[in-house]
Amino acid sequence: MKKLVGALSLCLLLANCGEKKEEKKGGFEMNRAKTEKKEEKVVEKTPIDMSNEGIGPYKDFSFPSDIDSGLASEGEAKYKNVCTACHMADKKLIGPALSGVYERRNATWVMNMMKNPTEMLRKDPIAKALLKEYNNAVMLDNKLSDQETRAIAEYLRTL
Repeated sequence: MKKLVGALSLCLLLANCGEKKEEKKGGFEMNRAKTEKKEEKVVEKTPIDMSNEGIGPYKDFSFPSDIDSGLASEGEAKYKNVCTACHMADKKLIGPALSGVYERRNATWVMNMMKNPTEMLRKDPIAKALLKEYNNAVMLDNKLSDQETRAIAEYLRTL
């Protein structure tokens, strides 16, 4: 009889020690479903200022009414060799899209930016805003001659 009572006691003890499936375990519970919270990056639009001529050697430049196709062709070749690493005509890349640039900037500013990007990025408010908008991607000084600068500027009119 003692053995029967002992065996029953042992069975009851073991039965009560096991985890019950109906009971919810207390403590930390991990939810495996990830909910990603994306922070929206607020990008300020660079202002359009057609009166800003920038900082550099060019002052009060304006294009003749007709596009010089020979000069534009020369500018296209230089553009493809130098500018396409960072600029596309119709899409943002490392730098802004250049199609329609003369609707946002005047010709003097564009030419000064090509010829004198280091000083422009330090001092010109629009160049500084573009630098910020494009994640501090600095426009390199390609040491363009006046002829190359003018040719690229003419080519940009055709985009």
